[in-house]
Amino acid sequence: MPFVLTMRNIMNILVTGANGQLGNEMRLVARTSKNKYIFTDVSQAEGQETAYLDITDRDAVRRIVADNNIDAIVNCAAWTNVDACETDPSLAALAEKLNADAPENLAVVMNETGGWLIHISTDYVFGKEPYNVPCPPDRTGTPTGVYGTTKLHGEQKIIASGCKHIIIRTAWLYSEFGKNFCKTMLSLTAALSSLKVVFDQCGTPTYALDLANAIIRILDVIREQGAEAKNLSAIYHFSNEGVASWYDFAQMTARIAGNDQCDIQPCFSSEYPSPVQRPAYSVLDKSSIKETFGLKIPYWIDSLQECIKNIQNIQNILL
Repeated sequence: MPFVLTMRNIMNILVTGANGQLGNEMRLVARTSKNKYIFTDVSQAEGQETAYLDITDRDAVRRIVADNNIDAIVNCAAWTNVDACETDPSLAALAEKLNADAPENLAVVMNETGGWLIHISTDYVFGKEPYNVPCPPDRTGTPTGVYGTTKLHGEQKIIASGCKHIIIRTAWLYSEFGKNFCKTMLSLTAALSSLKVVFDQCGTPTYALDLANAIIRILDVIREQGAEAKNLSAIYHFSNEGVASWYDFAQMTARIAGNDQCDIQPCFSSEYPSPVQRPAYSVLDKSSIKETFGLKIPYWIDSLQECIKNIQNIQNILL
């Protein structure tokens, strides 16, 4: 028989995919939160306390939610190898399992308990329909590849479950952790004398730390509003402020890091054929998330400077 949670002054929050970029940033910002966090993944990270959880196992999700009296789940887990999904049917099936079926498991369990699901989605749910103004959250998804399609399926299954949810689409995520464009450009521009980067794909880089802080704020609002918070259930967009191409992103990364010896030149996407068609313009309209939760979102260059400083500090410690 389903059990029902009642919201308390302190929320018990389960974070999935805790060893990824966003999950690691959630670990950092949660240290100052009033809420209690449990970080889960299917792998262990050195020096991090991580509970094992396979989110494709609905009964396992039920057990950990019941055992820890969980009020909200923050789902940072996903299959994100965009190109591999297009060329390997087995990986496409895995993407559907992790990006659509697993979020449905989380949503069903939270619907049973009356809890919340904060789910991270992507700008890749768009792409087929061209536009040149920031995309609002209510725009119909038109993905062009397997990854975007599976993420859209995940959104749809969460909504269909009836659970209280905050779906956050983000874009161009980078951080001090894992593999990402910022860290790749830091490495390449330090090692190479020249480099070509596409300039005909525009969006906004997103520092995972800024997104993590936004999620903490959203959870605080949910806790403060109690039963009234159910009206917040919706899809929202979050990225840093401003607009850039991948070329701009690379140029600014090199400039901040002092890698001036690398000659970075713009090129067309057609010069680097890919199995998937990526959105040519995926700037996200963040009006609703800013207004609803009182967020002030940093400008992308300011956040990039902060991230690179943190990366350099980590490197200096390791030397």
